[in-house]
Amino acid sequence: MPTKYYKPTTPGRRDMSVIDYSTLSKVAPERSLLEPIKKNAGRNSYGRITVRHRGGGNRRKYRIIDFKRNKVDMEATILTLEYDPNRSANIALVQYEDGEKRYIIAPVGLNIGDKIASGENVDIKVGNALPLSSIPVGTFIHNVELYPGKGAQLARAAGNMAQLMAKEGVHALLRLPSGELRKVSKDCMATIGQVGNLEHENVKIGKAGRKRNMGWRPTVRGSVMNPCDHPHGGGEGKSPIGRPGPVTPWGKPALGYKTRNKKKASDKLIVKRRNGK
Repeated sequence: MPTKYYKPTTPGRRDMSVIDYSTLSKVAPERSLLEPIKKNAGRNSYGRITVRHRGGGNRRKYRIIDFKRNKVDMEATILTLEYDPNRSANIALVQYEDGEKRYIIAPVGLNIGDKIASGENVDIKVGNALPLSSIPVGTFIHNVELYPGKGAQLARAAGNMAQLMAKEGVHALLRLPSGELRKVSKDCMATIGQVGNLEHENVKIGKAGRKRNMGWRPTVRGSVMNPCDHPHGGGEGKSPIGRPGPVTPWGKPALGYKTRNKKKASDKLIVKRRNGK
């Protein structure tokens, strides 16, 4: 979808851009596929803030997305292409031959009225979902399962896609959007094509108010705080942080700090890391 730019009538409008949603269906979302979202402003079940700088934001309802695509060997028709406030990708409302409606992630090239299906023997066509064992090597895919039957977890954001590189025994080798090469079970489902809304990465927020509408509260730099509030704080005027590298407010390294468990069982399935090692 094209990006819309505004004339710089105010400082906030200067360089501001939005996605032009004129190509989407101007209809209300399917009520049977909506769920309420409880706001927690970054707090856990004890009421403690575990993710900072969250809170406020516009009200929105969750659209139930079919990530499993487990209605096999039955065609579905694309009814609408809609905006989803909970993700960067757009979604499509599909209706199966038995009348059931579901939401799916809308890939590039999917139009209203198109037919899609899922199963082992369906065509290699944009929007169709198949197990990796039935997809030709070299195909670009999205909505990839990490564990069979759990539902898609990989390559779901706007513009993302993975590539099926090889098939070895019970595993398929995928190149993920991050550049990581990873083995996944051949029984995992994946959808053909690339996730739509490619222009999402080019949007410029323009003003602080738009971030507040998204549920983000202001972030203050540690270097402008007092030393009692942040390790970077203190000093006369604009001072360096006075450390070998930046740290979090609690003194942990902020850049390049490894948090992954070194004994994680799935390490053996990662052929090449995203950082090239």
